[in-house]
Amino acid sequence: MMRDFLTITDVSEKELSRLLMLAVRCKANRRFGGSALKGKTVALVFQKPSMRTRVAFEVAVHQLGGAAIYLDQQDIQLGVREPINDVARALSRYVDAIVVRTFAHADAEAFATSADCPVINGLSDAVHPCQALADLLTIQEAFGRLKGLRVAYIGDGNNVLHSLLHGCAMMGAHVTVATPPAYKPHDAMWKDAVARAKHHGAVIRWTSDPTEAATGAEVLYTDVWVSMGQEKEREARLKVFRPYQINARLLKAAQPGCIVLHCLPAHRGEEITDDIMEHRQSRVFDQAENRLHVQKALLMWLCGKG
Repeated sequence: MMRDFLTITDVSEKELSRLLMLAVRCKANRRFGGSALKGKTVALVFQKPSMRTRVAFEVAVHQLGGAAIYLDQQDIQLGVREPINDVARALSRYVDAIVVRTFAHADAEAFATSADCPVINGLSDAVHPCQALADLLTIQEAFGRLKGLRVAYIGDGNNVLHSLLHGCAMMGAHVTVATPPAYKPHDAMWKDAVARAKHHGAVIRWTSDPTEAATGAEVLYTDVWVSMGQEKEREARLKVFRPYQINARLLKAAQPGCIVLHCLPAHRGEEITDDIMEHRQSRVFDQAENRLHVQKALLMWLCGKG
């Protein structure tokens, strides 16, 4: 049966564990799965520019023996020159899988509804499921487990957080979120993640106090305060988020073996200090590398080779 991957909850808890195990094998041996996409083509349809998502997918397809085609907004003007559904129907007659990176999540859903091949969400304004796979793999590498760990996310209640919440909930990891009150995560996603966490014996909670969130945490995670499309809000956001910077004081409040994560790109001196980015407990670049391994695992799984 053909499957899409638009949110991390599109897979079951068992399938999520399997994807992470597959990613571990991909990382241990870069030749693993070397012919999984032989003769296949993957289209990358990006409304938003990206370095990590694009390069990780292109390298993943190459290492799996396939070919990737990159199409940016200038190339196909998704939703402008012709309806998204028509683009999806035509494109899926040519290729074997499609990665879409959109603004509106509804556009990714429309793409998947009309395409006749698997569609992967490379990011939407609502969620970032491929990033969450890399986050979970990085945490699992550091501690050998996910269940029962205490994750603190400090910053903006955005798409990265939404997928992190769901992923941690599905794997039984506790999450404390610290955001300014006006920048909490989306209410429906929050309620769904809380319910999933409860089912797996974990707790997800919110506070406005970053120190409270960091205290006793085994993982500190942050993201930029001003994402693409929010440039007009920059000055207001910098002022509101300033107390939520991950720095030496917050790291000291966490567990001694705490690791620090950031999905990148980082604005050093804003959401995270330079010394913490370069700290021996930072796993930021392991996390970036893991985008490649989880995306290889995801492509293999969706194409029936994993």
